[in-house]
Amino acid sequence: MSFSSLIQTVDLCKSYDNDGVVTPVLYDINLTINRGEFISIMGPSGSGKSTLMHILGFLDLHSTGKYLFQGQATASFGDDDLARIRATRVSFVFQAFNLLPRTTVKENVMLPLLYHPTIPPSEREERTLKAIELVGLADRKDYYSSQLSGGQKQRVAIARSLVTNPDVIFADEPTGNLDSASGVAVMQALQKLNDDGHTIILVTHERTTAEHAKRIVHIRDGRIVSDSTDFQRAIAGKTEQLK
Repeated sequence: MSFSSLIQTVDLCKSYDNDGVVTPVLYDINLTINRGEFISIMGPSGSGKSTLMHILGFLDLHSTGKYLFQGQATASFGDDDLARIRATRVSFVFQAFNLLPRTTVKENVMLPLLYHPTIPPSEREERTLKAIELVGLADRKDYYSSQLSGGQKQRVAIARSLVTNPDVIFADEPTGNLDSASGVAVMQALQKLNDDGHTIILVTHERTTAEHAKRIVHIRDGRIVSDSTDFQRAIAGKTEQLK
């Protein structure tokens, strides 16, 4: 698989100002994520990992430093640019699924296409059914989301996230509400999407979930403390066994 730079941050910092009380959250984040990667951003609660994801996913703005998306400085993006990116270039899978309960799997997955500025209505049906098939739920397309298990609901959320063919899919604690077997099934679905060429950025505090990614970035107290690939982790594991 060939890689090209999709996301790059340079000395990125984030602080929140509440009535003059400034609270720093991220410090000097230097990170490059290539197209086609499956990366996990891992850290304990309060480490800043979700804030970083929100910035990378255009849900929040950084305070200082640079954020480049496909080589373009995001500080120059206006409100219309950001709205277009959110609708067409990035998508999200959340811990709570965020499905509409009184609608079918097919209707939930099709929803982003109704607001997409360039995908014509004539393509909606085909795209929707293909996305549902990719997550293994073709036989459930007419079920209401309330009739599904937790793992199935999360796979519907994954199908919804990929139906617009975004540049990157952000998964925020996607297994947090699932039992272990359902969690593994969801992570396998994300791995398959990555094998098919999709860029996945996973945020989690669980080591077992993070290990499904090919690269793990650890954040602690708002700083990146390590950045390792699966190859580097394998070498480290063998070294530890020899001690």
